[in-house]
Amino acid sequence: MLTVAFAALRTRWATLLGSSVALALGVGLLAAMGLGLASTFDAPVRPPERFAEAPVVVMGRDTLTVEVERGPGTAEMSTKLAHPQPVDIELLRALQALGPVATDDHPNAVGVTADPAAVRRVVSDRAQVLTGDDRRRADPDPERDAEALMTVNSLLGTAGGVTAFVSVFVVASTFAFAVALRRREFGLLRTAGATPGQLRRLLLTEAAAVGVVASAAGCALGAWGAPRLARLLADGGIAPEWFAIADHTWPYHAAFWTGLTVAFAGVWAASRRAGRTGPAEALREADADSGAMPFGRLLLGGALLLTGAGLLCWTLATDPADLLKRKTYTTQPMVLISAVAALSPLLVRPLARLLRLPGATGLLVGANAAAALRRTAAVAAPVLVTVALAGSLMGSAATVTAAKGAEAREQTSADLVVTGEALRHPGRMPGTVVSGSATTAVFVREDRTALIRSEARAVTDPAALATVARLPVVAGDLRDLDDRSIVVNEEWAEHRVGENVDVRLGDGRPASLRIAAVLAAGTGNNGAYVTAANAPAARLDRIDVRLAAGAHRAAVATALRATGGEVRTADAWAAATHPRTSPRTRLGLVVVLGIALVYTAIALANTLLMAGSVRSAELRSLTLAGATRGQVVRVVAGESLLAVAIGVLLGGAVTAVNLTGLAAALATLSAPVTVDVPWAVLGASAGACALIAVVAGVGGVSPALGRTGRRRWLYARVAVTRNGGRAADGE
Repeated sequence: MLTVAFAALRTRWATLLGSSVALALGVGLLAAMGLGLASTFDAPVRPPERFAEAPVVVMGRDTLTVEVERGPGTAEMSTKLAHPQPVDIELLRALQALGPVATDDHPNAVGVTADPAAVRRVVSDRAQVLTGDDRRRADPDPERDAEALMTVNSLLGTAGGVTAFVSVFVVASTFAFAVALRRREFGLLRTAGATPGQLRRLLLTEAAAVGVVASAAGCALGAWGAPRLARLLADGGIAPEWFAIADHTWPYHAAFWTGLTVAFAGVWAASRRAGRTGPAEALREADADSGAMPFGRLLLGGALLLTGAGLLCWTLATDPADLLKRKTYTTQPMVLISAVAALSPLLVRPLARLLRLPGATGLLVGANAAAALRRTAAVAAPVLVTVALAGSLMGSAATVTAAKGAEAREQTSADLVVTGEALRHPGRMPGTVVSGSATTAVFVREDRTALIRSEARAVTDPAALATVARLPVVAGDLRDLDDRSIVVNEEWAEHRVGENVDVRLGDGRPASLRIAAVLAAGTGNNGAYVTAANAPAARLDRIDVRLAAGAHRAAVATALRATGGEVRTADAWAAATHPRTSPRTRLGLVVVLGIALVYTAIALANTLLMAGSVRSAELRSLTLAGATRGQVVRVVAGESLLAVAIGVLLGGAVTAVNLTGLAAALATLSAPVTVDVPWAVLGASAGACALIAVVAGVGGVSPALGRTGRRRWLYARVAVTRNGGRAADGE
C-alpha cells in the first residue's frame, strides 16, 4: 500500500497541490506569528529618560494595594492609581540636604544625586526609592512598551487562531473533494481486493507525505516572513520601533507539528468515507451526487449550529456587554461559520432554485450546480468563510464604534465644548451654564475577591452637570451628587440609590460614598461621577457650555479661549473625538481578512481546477449536442458564479445573525443601536471571490474544451465523408 500511495502522489500531484500550498502557507504564518509572540517576551530594557542623570529617583506612591480573598487565605492585588501621590515639601527639603535634587513640571517624582542608602533612610515609607533600571517607572507613560507588546500579542494570537481555523477548513474541504473525485479509482482498488482499512491507510499516508513536505516548506517561509512581519507591525504603529524577531526554536516545532496535525485532521473524515467505497463505484461515470449527507457531518453541523446560536443567546441574556468586546466578536462567529459550512450541501439545491438564471443556459447552470452538490458546496464554503468573516468582523467593529460615538454625542446638550490637558475654569459667565470636569478613577473591592477600577469624571458643579448633561439615568437624580456621594452605573455590584459603597479615590484615599444616581451600562463608557473635592489632583480637561436664549455664541467662544483649550461646537467635538476604529484594530482586521481571502483563492482555484480535469465526458456531451465553445464557457462561468452567489448568501446570513445579536446587546444595554454593515468590504470580498472562481473555473476546463473541440471536428469530418462530401445535418 505504501508503493501505491507514493505512485498516487506522483500521478495526482496536481490534485494535492492546492492542499499543499494552503498547508504550507498556514504553517508559515503560524511560524512567523509564533516567532513574533516569542519575541515580545524578550523586550529590551529601555534606559530611564526623565531623570537619566540622577542615580536615585524618589517617587510618590503610584499603586493601590489591597488584600483580597483567595481560596482559604488572602492575597494582595495592586493597580495603578489615577493620580500618583506627590513628593511633599518636607520630604523634598530633606532630600535637598543630601545632594542636588532635579525637579520638573510633574510633582510626583524628583531625581536625587546622593547615596541610595542615605536616601532610603530619609524617605523610609513615605515614598518609593528607585535605582538602576527601576528609575524608568518615573518616566511619562512607562507602560507604553508593555501595552504595545500586549497589542502585538492580541493581534498575533487572533490572526494565528484565524489561520488555524481557515487552514483546517480549506485542507479538509479540498481533501474531501479530492476523495469524491477518486471514487472510481477507489472502486477499482476495491475490485482488485483492497480492504477499507487499506484505503484509509492510503489516504493517511498521502496526508503524512503532504504534511511533512508542506510543513517543512512552511517553516522556511515563516523564517523568511517573520522579520518582515515585525517591520510591518513597527511601521504600522502597533509594535514599538525597536521591535525585532529574536532567536527562538519552539515556534518552528509548534508550527511544524500543527501543520502535520492539520493534514491528518483534514483527511481523517475523507479517509473514512473512502473506506466505505464499494467495487461498484468503478463503473460509475456520472458526476451527480445523491444529495444524502453523511450522518456524522449532519450531526456535527447541527451540534455546531445549536452551540453557536445557544452561545449567542446565552451571552445576550447573561452578559450582553461581552458581545461588544473585540475578542468575542472576532472568535464567536467562527462557530456559526463552521456550522453553516458543514450543512451547506443541504442548502445548495434550495438556493440554486432561488437563484435560477433565465434562459436555457441558466437552466443548465442550475441543473449542473444541483447535480454536483459536492463541487458546488466545495466552492461555496470558502466564499462563505470570507464573506462571513468580513461582514462579522468589520461590521461588528464599525457598529460598536458608531454606537460609542452616538452615545457620547447624546450625553451632552452643550452648545460649546472646550477640551485641553489643563484648562482654567472660566468662572461665572452671564447667559451660560458652565460644567467643568476632569478625568479621574475610583476603585472598589467587589465581594472581597477583586479590585475593580472604574473610570470616572470629577465635576466642579453637580447642578450644572445635571443641566448640561443628558446621561442615561435609570435611578436617582444627578442633582443629588455632592462631596459625600457618587454616581455609578448598573455594572457595579452595588448600585442601589441611597446605599453606601466603600471606594478608593483616584489618589488611593479610602472613602465611603452614598449612591446618588445610577446610569445605564451602555457601551462601557458610562463611568462613575464624583465631585472635584474627591479628586483634588485631577486636572480640569473638559468644559461643557450651554447657552441661554439670546446669548451671543461668538462672544462666549472668544471668552472661552482664555481657558487655554480648544473651543468647538458639540457636533464638531463629537466628530473629532468620538470613538473610532483605531489604526491598530483596523490593521489587525485587514490582516485577518487578508489571510481568509488568500485561503479562499487557494481553495477556489484548487477545487475548480480539480473539477475541470474530470469533466471531459460532460463537456463532450454538450459539444456533441450542438453547444459552441463560447456557450460551454458561459455555462462553466455561470456555475462558478452561482456557487459563489450561494456562498455569499450563506456568509451574509451568518453576518446578519451576528450583527442582529450585537444590535440586541446594544438595545439591552440602553445604548444607541447603530448597525453599520460594511457594504464596501462585502462587495469587494464577493467580487474578488467571483473573479477568482470564474478564472479558475474556465481555466480548469480549457484543456477539456480543447480535446472536445478536436473530437467534434473529427466527428464532423466522418459525417461529411459518409454523406459523400456533403455536410451532415446541423454542420
